[in-house]
Amino acid sequence: MSTPDPHELTDSGRTMWARSLSAQLTAFLRTESGSSGVLLFGIVAALAWANLNFASYDAVWRTDLSIHVGTLQLGMDLRTWVGSGLMTLFFLVVGLEARRELDLGELRDRSRLVIPFAAGLVGMAIPVLIFALVNAGGPGLRGWGVAMSTDTALALGLLTLLGRRLPERLRGFVVTLFIVDDVVALIVIAVVYSSNIQWLPLVVAIAAVALFPIALRWFPRLPTLFYVAAGLLAWGSLLFSGVDAVVAGLAIGLVAPAYTPGRDNLERAAGLFRRFREQPTPQLARSAGAGLIGTLSPNERLQTLYHPWTSYLIVPLFALANAGIKIDGPFLATAYVSPITLGVIVAYVVGKPIAVTGTSWLITKVSRGHFTPPVGWAAVAGAGTIAGVGFTVAVLIATLAFHGEALAQAKLGILTAAILSSLITWILFRVTSALPAKVRARALLGEVEQLVDLTMPVDPERDHIRGPEDAVVTVVEYGDFQCPYCGRAEPSVRKLLADVEVRFVWRHLPLTEVHPQAQMAAEASEAAAAQGAFWEVHDAMLAHQDKLEEPDLVELANSLGLDGDGLVGALNTRQFAPRVAEDVRTADASGVAGTPTFFINGQRHYGRYDIDSLKAAVAAAHEQASVGKGRRCTT
Repeated sequence: MSTPDPHELTDSGRTMWARSLSAQLTAFLRTESGSSGVLLFGIVAALAWANLNFASYDAVWRTDLSIHVGTLQLGMDLRTWVGSGLMTLFFLVVGLEARRELDLGELRDRSRLVIPFAAGLVGMAIPVLIFALVNAGGPGLRGWGVAMSTDTALALGLLTLLGRRLPERLRGFVVTLFIVDDVVALIVIAVVYSSNIQWLPLVVAIAAVALFPIALRWFPRLPTLFYVAAGLLAWGSLLFSGVDAVVAGLAIGLVAPAYTPGRDNLERAAGLFRRFREQPTPQLARSAGAGLIGTLSPNERLQTLYHPWTSYLIVPLFALANAGIKIDGPFLATAYVSPITLGVIVAYVVGKPIAVTGTSWLITKVSRGHFTPPVGWAAVAGAGTIAGVGFTVAVLIATLAFHGEALAQAKLGILTAAILSSLITWILFRVTSALPAKVRARALLGEVEQLVDLTMPVDPERDHIRGPEDAVVTVVEYGDFQCPYCGRAEPSVRKLLADVEVRFVWRHLPLTEVHPQAQMAAEASEAAAAQGAFWEVHDAMLAHQDKLEEPDLVELANSLGLDGDGLVGALNTRQFAPRVAEDVRTADASGVAGTPTFFINGQRHYGRYDIDSLKAAVAAAHEQASVGKGRRCTT
């Protein structure tokens, strides 16, 4: 077993701790946005294939595939295997992200769920009502569910392309809307578009899903095979119950908790690795591997495993299997006057933005500002227009509700609505970008206060501060003088201080289980602070992390004209250990487990820490402060 080269790990400007937080919203958005191109390719390829040779296209996806185990047989065509089989993993990821937002994201403050939840529900109800009115009394009414759901991957990708400088919170708001959208759509599929319900298999499926939280809570060391078997049992039971089997994925995702690694678990894992390092046996290797994996939440592990597969393979494959419709003049002439196509277009292009924007405005007014959107009204309107981009769930419901010509008309409406909604969103954000800077900032960012992750505000009387005291933006770093990642982050921090008006704060988090000199170095820096030379010692220790033994620290103190004997005395008596321990307690309270960890105006920075990324994060915080609602970490 080998360990990665630290230089390879840090060139990207991210620590291994930061990389492990793949469940965070930024990683989710990057995957969804990046995969939108693959999804678009799948749609275009399906349309091209169907129009070049529809017989071939239809024949391939109607191919039967059966599994036989003794007397048991499960047979479906390829299109159904993709829609009811592989797409279960897509809805697993949807459920995981919903749970992550509830446990770690903006929705951990439950009051912030009110507007996106209500807007998501109304954003489904109004389009459904519009579709129903257009199709009243006709055969198309059965497909009312087609007009409900936004395509998360495609909409997020298009949002990134159409508005590159949009605030990150807009994407968070949109994700919350879409999660509500997807969850309710799956419930509709289970309740409305499932037939001949068999109650015994349904009860078995519910029991299989219930095994997950029970096992995670009481039997955390059960092998992966147990969860795979329980998941397959839930999926298969739903399939035989008459409920669409993709619901199993959503249910399992919702019961998988999300949390950041705790320091106790990390220290335990480090101990297991040290035992393996001392005696590299297969048994200790398995123990160390299990310990490392066990520090991560089930939610994060599952997202890391399945999210790229669903985004880059499964959803595009679903598009390839279902987006193919034969388009010609007579079909278009018929479809664009049919109630099904018109109902879908009007529902998405008109109903979605009216519902999302109107609901957000109404709740804000009725609550007298107690509940407000986390973004400005231009951003809310953009969320409403981009919500008109539907595909994955919409097509899934269309295949359950329609067949033949009606199905083709529904798909054409879905694709047309996506194009029109994208165009309207682009126009909206182009107009917004032309506004004066302060007006644009308020239109995009709004006036709601951001959640603060840093539990202990900056105290000028005790904290080590560098930069102007009255700076609008404060950057707090929890660091370890022996941590190589902190050493590599230091040039970015220094350049940030040189280029931008920012107040920088250093707090101690010595990871003694992996850095044996870190505690002593932290105490030595406090001893230097008592002599008025904290930052000189701070800079020197990060620049020479291989010289942190006591003789090296004394030599450093003497070279800076400090009292070396006094420093030795302080180290021997552990005079400043309580001061370091106080920083560690604030780190634990703020959920910090690794170094370096940055907070920008009280919000945890989960991105890279190269100079460009830090500058962008500071600029966003400065822009937020410019509208009068940014919160600075002060007493």
